Amino acid sequence: MTRLADVFAREPLDNAIRYAGAPGHIESWFLRANDPSRPRAFWLKQTILAPLTSPAVTESWFIWFDGERKTTIAQKVTQPFTDASFGDIDVVTRAMTLHLGDAGHARGAVEAPEGTVRFDVSFRPESSPCARPLSMLPWKLLRTGPFPKSKLLTPFPSLRFSGSVGLPGETVNVDGWHGMQGHNWGKEHTFEYAWGQCLFPAEDAMLEGFSARVRVGGRTTPRLSALVVQKGARSYRFNRLFDAWRQQATVDADRWTLAMRGDDGEATLSMDASKQPMVCLGYDNPNGEHSYCFNSKLAAVEVTVRPSDGASFTLQSAHGGALEFLRRQPDPRFSRVV
Repeated sequence: MTRLADVFAREPLDNAIRYAGAPGHIESWFLRANDPSRPRAFWLKQTILAPLTSPAVTESWFIWFDGERKTTIAQKVTQPFTDASFGDIDVVTRAMTLHLGDAGHARGAVEAPEGTVRFDVSFRPESSPCARPLSMLPWKLLRTGPFPKSKLLTPFPSLRFSGSVGLPGETVNVDGWHGMQGHNWGKEHTFEYAWGQCLFPAEDAMLEGFSARVRVGGRTTPRLSALVVQKGARSYRFNRLFDAWRQQATVDADRWTLAMRGDDGEATLSMDASKQPMVCLGYDNPNGEHSYCFNSKLAAVEVTVRPSDGASFTLQSAHGGALEFLRRQPDPRFSRVV
């Protein structure tokens, strides 16, 4: 049970560990970076899984997306939680070290079916309002209270990368790649969601949003959606989660559309990964239930914002969108679940 004092206490640092050692917890830190000119991207993730009936473990994930060759490389490394270490900005496991500060880095190696993958990359926040930490949940109570059971923050919405990723037979220089870093935690994975994030460096803009269904008292809610679009110093927020009359979401196998209305105006979003490689990740919940995350970092994105007090604008990206779908059922298109 959440204590009232915990709800109103000062929040920890954005990337500080929330796991306190008790069973029934899931927590992740992740990085994503995209080639600014070609359909290529990588994704790194460190996860704590504390099941209800067995010892906690950590999971280290590496995924490479190549839209030119229509290929992916994806692998997960699991180890006991007791072999890992965590701090306010450091997450260290056998396969991967993440230093999640203003001068951050990610280093490590994993053995994938295709061969050994090594990475040594550094990143810094862009000098833009788009780089300010972002919370999609509009109130502190939603981040610290019992509802929803899964929380999310974006400590670094806009990063610039340098360094290299060593793939089997190829080393890729990632200097000048753009990306972001997120942190989520809770008692379980969200029951079902579509989540997306995209940077538009030439327009000094970014967006992040979601449409999710959660379980409350054994029942599943209708979709709750939120969208934030940042353009220069102006932020357009459409995150009245419980205002079903002013949000409309459509979620297909690999496409998500969203229409939102709010005090800041109106927005329509389309994210489509149907022409890009995607992977299927197996997500375990602490209670033993399984979920399937269908993940692409090369989605086509278009968002149009019609502000309540200014000119409309449209942002587009051919292959720069991070797009995920979490579902309870597998998809026969994916023979391998990582």
